[in-house]
Amino acid sequence: MEQNKRDLPSSEQISTELRRVKYEREYFRMFASTVSSLIVVAAVAVLISMLALPVLRVTGTSMMPTMENDELIICSKRSNFETGDIVAFYLNNKILLKRVIGTAGDWIDVTEDGTVYVNNAPIDEPYLMEKAYGICDISLPYQVPDNCIFVMGDNRAVSVDSRSSSVGSISDEFVIGKVILRLFPFNRLGLV
Repeated sequence: MEQNKRDLPSSEQISTELRRVKYEREYFRMFASTVSSLIVVAAVAVLISMLALPVLRVTGTSMMPTMENDELIICSKRSNFETGDIVAFYLNNKILLKRVIGTAGDWIDVTEDGTVYVNNAPIDEPYLMEKAYGICDISLPYQVPDNCIFVMGDNRAVSVDSRSSSVGSISDEFVIGKVILRLFPFNRLGLV
């Protein structure tokens, strides 16, 4: 009988073991709660980025000097664009970034020296490093069709944009949104 008493744990050992088991249970409950919270936050972030504020990476040089290769930008989903806005849109399974020059009903003309006219008035384009006629095989003056926008890159000499029949006017249904913020590189962080 005395041998059995020695084999039995003391009340202190039992209390210690109960605290350890309780701590492990609480730890795993908190761990599971934290992981599930992180999954929900990540899912919400992905939904927001896909549906409301897409994050895109700039590729190419057609929007220089305004935007450079490998910059990260955020777009705002909206559909009422004005001349001068920079938009992201789908074209042949690619996402392109260009500047809105005209909207539905506007008449666009580009002179040989690269001056752009919208409804017979030259537009102010302080974002350009130099004007250029660029790649243009459409008949000018050109009227922007309904539910479309006319876009051009800021690097006019190399940009393939609405001046080319391979791109043409961009239908509203292909527009992702207006570029609003540059995220990276950090030294250029800010509104676009």
